[in-house]
Parts: sequence; C-alpha cells; structure tokens
Amino acid sequence: MDLAHAKLGQVTNVVHDVDAAVAFYRDRLGLALLFQVGGLVFFDLGGVRLMLSRAEKPEQDHPGSFLYFKVDDIQATHRTLSERGVVFVDAPHLVTKLKDHDLWMTFFHDLDRNPLALMSEVAR
Repeated sequence: MDLAHAKLGQVTNVVHDVDAAVAFYRDRLGLALLFQVGGLVFFDLGGVRLMLSRAEKPEQDHPGSFLYFKVDDIQATHRTLSERGVVFVDAPHLVTKLKDHDLWMTFFHDLDRNPLALMSEVAR
C-alpha cells in the first residue's frame, strides 16, 4: 500500500488568536465552520478539513504551507474578498497557458501570515 490513491483529508495552519482566525476564515473568506473543540477549529474546504490551532511546540510556530483555493471566477472572488478586508499581495494574474485552459492566481495571507492563494483554471 502506498499513497497513490489517497485523498487529502486535513490541513492544519498554526494561528495565534483562534477567535480572530475564526472571524477571518468564516466571515472574510466565507468558509463553512464545521466545529470547534478546545483550541481547535475545523472548516470545510470542499470535503477537506482545515484545522486551525495554536502551536503545540515552539518549532511549530511558523507560517504553514500555501493553501490554494480553487475558484471558478478569480476576478469576482478577488473583488468580494477585498471588499471584506482581505489584503492581497498582488492582483489576479496569468501564470501560464496550458493546452486547454489558462491558469490564474493571486496571493494573500491570513492574520498569522500563513500564505494563501486563489487559483482559477479558465477554459479557452
């Protein structure tokens, strides 16, 4: 057995203020809050759980891996999130032209500097 057919079940990002993180991910990004238990918060990302928690050890207290949110309309999503106070590093931009679609991205951070991005595969 290997991971060739495994699906991603959960991703964790370290946060410092759980209540502020809940407000950011739920209210600004519009993610569905699944549940909170203790200092752990879980959101649904299209069937993958996003867990937010404080660092358990000092070496875990750093920004996490990039989370890429796949969206149909990157321009409209960028506009909506900007109106909700999300600060973007850049504007939506073309990354590459592939055989049957163009790949667009734009980058931002949560309140704890965890890197986040919007991505959109635009059919031609």
